[in-house]
Order: sequence, then C-alpha cells, then structure tokens
Amino acid sequence: MTPRMVILILMFLLSAFTAHSAENKTSPFTNKTNSRDLVGHGGPVKSVTVSDDGRYALSGSFDYSAIIWHLTEKRSKLLARLSDHDGAINAACFLPGNKHVITTGDDGRVYVWSIDKLALIHRFKGHSAKVTGLACAKDGNLAATAGWDHTVRLWNLSTLKAGPVLEGHRKPVNSVLLSDDGNRVYSSAPDGIINQWDARSGRLIRPVHRHGWGINVLRWMPDGKHILFGAVNGDVMVFDPESGNIIKVLIPHKRPVLALAVSRKGDWIASGGGDGVIRVWRTSDWSIVEERDTSLGPVWALDFSADGRSILYGGLDDYVVSWTVQPRDVRSEKLGDFPRRFQQYSKMSVGEQQFYRKCSVCHALGPDDANRAGPTLYKIFGRRAGTVKGYRYSKGLKVSDIIWDENTIDQLFALGPQYATPGSKMPLQKIAEREKRTALVEFLKDNTKETTGDMK
Repeated sequence: MTPRMVILILMFLLSAFTAHSAENKTSPFTNKTNSRDLVGHGGPVKSVTVSDDGRYALSGSFDYSAIIWHLTEKRSKLLARLSDHDGAINAACFLPGNKHVITTGDDGRVYVWSIDKLALIHRFKGHSAKVTGLACAKDGNLAATAGWDHTVRLWNLSTLKAGPVLEGHRKPVNSVLLSDDGNRVYSSAPDGIINQWDARSGRLIRPVHRHGWGINVLRWMPDGKHILFGAVNGDVMVFDPESGNIIKVLIPHKRPVLALAVSRKGDWIASGGGDGVIRVWRTSDWSIVEERDTSLGPVWALDFSADGRSILYGGLDDYVVSWTVQPRDVRSEKLGDFPRRFQQYSKMSVGEQQFYRKCSVCHALGPDDANRAGPTLYKIFGRRAGTVKGYRYSKGLKVSDIIWDENTIDQLFALGPQYATPGSKMPLQKIAEREKRTALVEFLKDNTKETTGDMK
C-alpha cells in the first residue's frame, strides 16, 4: 500500500462510522451496484476516464490492472483486462481515434496498449518512483507523466522514444498538463508550485503560481487557457497561467481534493475529495448543479460521460460507480458497504483483523483470486513461493526458494517484504507484535486449507 493511500485511509477512518460486523468471503458489493456501474476490479479504483465519443471507459485500480469497458445506455460490459503492470494504476488516457490507451502508476512505467489487438505495444522506462499524473496531447503524439522522483518526463508516442526530462521540482510531482499545441507543460507538486515548461527542450520557463498548499490535481478549463486545480487544504480554484491571477475560488472540500473533471461541452466541472464529497458546478454562473456525499471515503477517480450528464467515479470500493447527475433520482442511488474488507472491524478475532487490514486488499482466501493484485492464498502452507499458475510474479519470487509455512509467513511480517522477499512487488508493511503475527498465521491455517466443498 502506498504512503499516500495509507494516509488517506487513516484520515477517513478517524471520522467514519463505527465499524460493524465483518463481511463474509463473497463480495459485499454485488447488491449495491447498478447495471451501469463498472464491476470487475479486485481493489480500490485509482483512475477512470471516458473516451471522447463516449463508447468506452478505462479504469485503473490498486489491483495492478486497467480495464477497458464498453459503455451502453443500459449496461456496461468488460471488454479487456490489461494486467501486465507491476503496480497500482494511478492514471490512464485514450489516444485520439480510440485505437490506443496509455496507463501508468506505482511501478513508474508508462504502458502503450492497442485496443484492437488488446495487446501491450510498448513499455516506457525512466521514472525511479511512482507516477501519479498523466497527460496525453490532443494529436496523440506526446504524453507527459508526473513522478514522485521529482521529475516530469515526456514520451514520444510516434517514435516510442523517451523525450526530455523536466527537472526542477524539489518534491514529488503530482499532476501534469500539456497545452493544446503541445508546446507547453504545466506541473504541480506538494510545495504548492505550478511550473511552466518548454516541451521541446524541457527547459523550466517559470513558476506560474505559488499556492502555499500542495496541489494534487490539474485540469484544463474548456477554453484551454485557464487551469482548474485542487489542493491539499481542500481548495478548488481556477487561475490564469499567463497572468498568474486567480479567476475563481469555489467552495472548498473539508479534506484534500483528489480528483477533478471537466465535461466535454465545458458547461460543467466536478471535484472529488478525501471527504467523499463530489460537487458539480455550472461554469456559466458557478452555481452548484448537484452535490453528492458518498460518506464512505476518498474520491480518487472522476470523469464525465460524453453527454456530460453522468459521472463515473471511483474510490475505496472495488468498482466504478455511474452516477446520473441530471435528471437525478436520489432514491436509486446506493452506497457501497462500510467498512470495506481491509478496514478495521470491531467483531473479529485478532488474526482475522490482521488479514483484512494487511492482506485482503491484494489477496483472496479461496481458489478464486477475485482479480486482486496478489495471488490467492488458497492452500498456501507448504507451497513454494512464486508458483500459483496464471499469476505474473516478479523475478524476486520466481527465483525464490521460500516454502510458505508458519515460520516464513511470520518472518515476512516481522522483517517486512523488502527483507523477507527482496525484489517482490509486495507493499512494504510489518506487524511488530509477535502475538498478532501468530494470530494471523493461525487464521490463515484455518481459512486457506482445502475443504470438502472445494474438492468436489
């Protein structure tokens, strides 16, 4: 789990409802979704974007996969799961013509995919840390990425060659934009500075805004001249990068702004925050069209449908919600279950709590992996590491001689994956207390073994 995700989840838990009873092993979300929701991920949703023609959506998740969806008036259909990633997917975009998509995330790589062939065309390497921001040029020839290695990097999509590296931020870069003509790059960071760059040379032109609070996300306004941004302190503002003047200050969120969207027609904009609130504004007079309080945690992913009257959004749930903004029917709006499987529960054994808090985001207990980021733990005791069929392991586990048993699982959480399984994709986490580790091991022994029902 990434540091940013941990912080946001902890912030959410401090103000959330009192946790209630634990869920069972089947998905708790199926009876909470409608036919237009995008159901198929195995972990929290980090990004979602809709193609310009409105026929497709592309979602990215903590489960290390991106999914291409076919959107119809009545039902959404999963077309393809793009799984050749080595980390959570934080950003994605369609290229013009909807023949290719770009995905990127925690592994620091940038992936180019063919929709027609449903195949990976190219994998760019260069960032040494996670990527959280992505911008694709309107002509489809250039992409820009914002990395936590303090750089912005440009990628030539025509030649599949790396372009200039933009260096100058002193902290991780959160978001990036490309101008309509592809000549200018804008980037934001936790220091509250928005920089303007020359896309051809990679030269820093100047800082165009100093906000004082970290800026998480940037989006172009419909005119392509003004920038909408969301900040750590909840601010949502529009500013002019040429003059540096703030054009509009909107109602702030109570927690960091994590997602922004602008409708294709440009008549509406939307913001989503760590407070779980989504607000939709009318750009003609800045009045609020609608506000939705999901009450269940951060909104990381947000985009309008092609007609601009619906929104797709994602967060801690394993699916993308389709919300009809207008005409709104509040009675039809349902929320996912709380608490989720990976949040703290009050009526669980110590071992079960440790599993749901430490393991369940990435791993399932039964034979079905539930599309999670990691392989199933089913029959893990006595199994050699890196041997579950169909799972794309890191090199570190492929060559490992580890046999999973009480001792090796204990050591995994006592030392941390970086020491117990060096080179693996496992998130960096530990359980310091021996009694909690012992309880987790006992829970796994009882809940991952083959049952009579499984053998039928």
